[in-house]
Amino acid sequence: MLRYWVLGLVLCAPTLAAAAAGESGCGAESPEIAEAFDHLYNFNFPAAHADINRYIGAHSKEPLGYAIRAAAYLFFELDRLGILESEFLTSDKHIADKKGLRPDPNVREKFLKALEDAQSRADAALAANPSDRQALFSMSIVEGVTTDYMAFVEKHQIASLSPAKRSNGYAQQLLKLNPPCVDAYITPGISEYMVGSLPFFIRWFVHFDNVQGSKEVGVKNLELVVRDGHYFKPFAKILLGIIDLREKRPRETEKLLESLAHDYPSNPLFRKELARMGN
Repeated sequence: MLRYWVLGLVLCAPTLAAAAAGESGCGAESPEIAEAFDHLYNFNFPAAHADINRYIGAHSKEPLGYAIRAAAYLFFELDRLGILESEFLTSDKHIADKKGLRPDPNVREKFLKALEDAQSRADAALAANPSDRQALFSMSIVEGVTTDYMAFVEKHQIASLSPAKRSNGYAQQLLKLNPPCVDAYITPGISEYMVGSLPFFIRWFVHFDNVQGSKEVGVKNLELVVRDGHYFKPFAKILLGIIDLREKRPRETEKLLESLAHDYPSNPLFRKELARMGN
């Protein structure tokens, strides 16, 4: 059933997008990036953009800042439209519904420009060095946020499968490097869970590189990011919380939300979801 495709696209977010620190093998580290993601997880989008702008001002030829800028525009729009709430993310009907959502054309224009800026710089870096860690990670982010925008905002769920596959491909390249980029495990982890959630006959038509379709392996990959990841650690908690809710494990979701609400007290969504679970 096509609704199972949507489950994967909901979770395929590499969506909140993130950059990993150099020590984790992803090729980027800076105070501005760390602060930008702290603000993003607190849903303070103006402050996040200010940090991103400072980073780009000092690193205008690198793709990472532009990829994160695109992620910030995406999550502003997802928050504005109420897409990130659990009632939306756990309802196949709400995800597939093409009525009621009106994308902001100004945000869309800025989002697409950030994607273009990131891709042009990443392409140049990969032409010079196909194993450029930052470029690979940036392109995983670019394709991930493209997936989410197409699936949730524009409601092109099936078409968004193509950038989802490309995002997984870039992540798989990072995982082949030594040391691997730990945060990159989030993308094949969600791909494993997505494919594992599909009916058997649909799996014949779905292929993600190095993904077998094991929900258990997918969850273990996310748990690895929670344990050893860097900027993706909070996002992995969010995704595990969504999975636990869909798998009828509300207490596990509640524990993850409590941790997120403690770490990001300015994010109203975490508190709202906790209150909803307490009712």
